[in-house]
Amino acid sequence: MAKPPQKRLEIVVDNSVNPAEGTTAARPVVQQLKDRPRASVLIVGGGINGVGTFRDLSLQGVDVVLVERGDYCQGASGASSHMIHGGIRYLENGEFRLVHESVVERNALLRLAPHYVKPLQTTIPITSTFSGITAAPLRFLTHKQGKHTERGAVLIKAGLMMYDFFSRGGRVAPRHNFVGKKKSLQELPKLRPDVKYTATYFDASVHNPERLTLDVLRDGLEANPQNRASNYVSAVGTTDAGTMLRDELTGEEFLFEADVVINATGAWVDETNDSFGKRTSFMGGTKGSHIVLDHPELLEACAGREMFFEHTDGRIVLIYPMGDRVLVGTTDIDADIREASVCTDEEIEYFFELVAHVFPSIDVRRDHIVYTFSGVRPLPKHDDTQPGFVSRDYRIEKRSDNRGGKNVTTLSLVGGKWTTFRALSETLASEAMTALGMPRKTTTADLAIGGGKDFPRTEAEERLWVNRTANEVADRDRVRVLLTRYGTRATDVLAFLAQGGDQPLASTAELSTRELTYMVENEQITRLADVLIRRTSLAFRGLVTEDMLNEMAGLLAPQLGWDDAETRRQVESARDLLVNMHGMKIAASV
Repeated sequence: MAKPPQKRLEIVVDNSVNPAEGTTAARPVVQQLKDRPRASVLIVGGGINGVGTFRDLSLQGVDVVLVERGDYCQGASGASSHMIHGGIRYLENGEFRLVHESVVERNALLRLAPHYVKPLQTTIPITSTFSGITAAPLRFLTHKQGKHTERGAVLIKAGLMMYDFFSRGGRVAPRHNFVGKKKSLQELPKLRPDVKYTATYFDASVHNPERLTLDVLRDGLEANPQNRASNYVSAVGTTDAGTMLRDELTGEEFLFEADVVINATGAWVDETNDSFGKRTSFMGGTKGSHIVLDHPELLEACAGREMFFEHTDGRIVLIYPMGDRVLVGTTDIDADIREASVCTDEEIEYFFELVAHVFPSIDVRRDHIVYTFSGVRPLPKHDDTQPGFVSRDYRIEKRSDNRGGKNVTTLSLVGGKWTTFRALSETLASEAMTALGMPRKTTTADLAIGGGKDFPRTEAEERLWVNRTANEVADRDRVRVLLTRYGTRATDVLAFLAQGGDQPLASTAELSTRELTYMVENEQITRLADVLIRRTSLAFRGLVTEDMLNEMAGLLAPQLGWDDAETRRQVESARDLLVNMHGMKIAASV
C-alpha cells in the first residue's frame, strides 16, 4: 500500500493561482498526464534550464514529462537582466571555466537564436587609472569586497584582454576598444564630466527571454510528440508509488511514476527535495530587481549601448536600451524565498543613484518607471561569501532511492545562468540518460532554436522577408510585429490567421483576435497575465490599459471556459499583479 506524501510543498509565488479559479477546458495535457501517469524522466521546473533539458531529452528519443507550478519562465528565468554574456566580472572570482563556457555559448546563441539574442555593444565608464590594483588580488583570494576601491583603467584593461582571449574561438564580435576622455564625451556627451576613459566591448542580450523559453519548449514537443509538458502543475510530495502532482487550477492531485526525477526548481530546489522527504541544503539564492523606464533622454544618452559599470558600493550594475525603453539593474540581496520577490522603494532609490552616478545631468523620477520586476537567483549556498562573489557556475547533485522496490534517481540542479542553458541542459540530460542506461544520439550545439531557423541576418534581409511575407491577412507592419515575436515561426502564425476571421484588438494594434486563439491552442495560455507578461511584451513596456484587460479577458473567456465571475476575477488578478508586483500604472478606460 502506498504511503501518503511525506510533506506538502507550499511556496509563495508572485502570481499564484487560487485552485478554485480557472478551468481545465483548454488543458488537455493535464488529462494526458492522468491517463498515462508514467515517463522515463520527470522534470520539475519550467524555467529555461528545465525546458532546455526537456528539449535535449526529447531530441534523444527519451520519454520525458515536464511540469511547472506556475507559468513557463515565470521565476528567475523571466526576471533576469536579459543578458547573454560571457561574464567578464567572473574573471575576478577565478571562474575561468565558466567564462570560457559562457563566451562559447554566447557566440552559439547569436547563431542559433538570432530572433531573440542580439549583439550588445557594452561600454564601461572609468574615472581612474591605477585604482583597485592592490584590492583585486584580495577580492580574488577571499571573495569579499573589503573596503571599496574603484576598479581603474589598468585593472579593467587587463580584464578585457583576458576576456578577448577567452572569446577568441568562434569570434563573432570585435575586440575591446579603449578611448580617452575627449572621445568618450564626444561619443557619449551626457557622461559624467570627470570620466577619464571608456572601454567598449560586445556581449549579447535576450530581448524576450519568455518567448525564447517557449520556443525551446516547442522544439522539444515537436521533436517527440509523445512527450508532454504542462504549466500550473506542481510536484508536492512522494510515495512508494511515485511523485504526487497537483493541478494548481483545480487542486486535484494524482500520482506520476518516473525512473529519473530532475529537480530544476531553481532557488526552491531544497524546498522541493524537502517535500520529497529528503532534506538538502544546496541553495542560497539572492534577489535581483530591475526597473524599466520610458525616458527618451536617457535612451538617447546610452546611444544604443549598455552602460556596464561599478557603482559606489562596488556592485556591478547596468543601464541599457531595450527598444524604446531603458532597463536599469540590478541588486544582489540575500533573499527569503518564503516571501514574494518585489522591487522595493529602497532598490528604486538605488537605481536612481546609479543612473546619476553615470549621467549626472539626467533627471530620473518615479513617473518614468513603467514596469518593475524581481526574482531570486538560483545560487548555491554561500555562507559568509558576499552575494556578488557567489559562483554563477552550476553543479548536479545525484541520489538514488528505493521506492516500492524500484530504484529512482533524483538529479538536483544547483546554480546555472541564462547564457549557459544549452550546455547545462546537455550535461543534465546526459546525466539522466546515464541513469537510464541510454546513449546520447545527438547534440544541440549547432541546432537552431525554433524561429531562429533561417532568420534574416541583416536589416536588408529582414525588410525583404517582411515584404515577401506580407499579404492581405497581414500588412508589413503586422508581419514585422509577428517576426519580432515569433521569429520565422511567424509563418505558422500567419497561416493560422488566414484560416479564419481576424481583426486587431481595439485596445492594441500589436495583437489580433485570432492570434489570441493561436496562443490558446499552441502556447498553453491559462491566465490573462500569461499573455500580458510572458507571451507578449505589453506589460514590460508599460502598455497595458484597463480597456486592454477587459477586452482581452472577454476574448479569452469563451476559449478557456470562463464564466462572467471568472472573467472578472482574471481581470482583477491581472490588474493586482501588475500594480502590486510590477509597479505598473494602468491607464483607466477611455
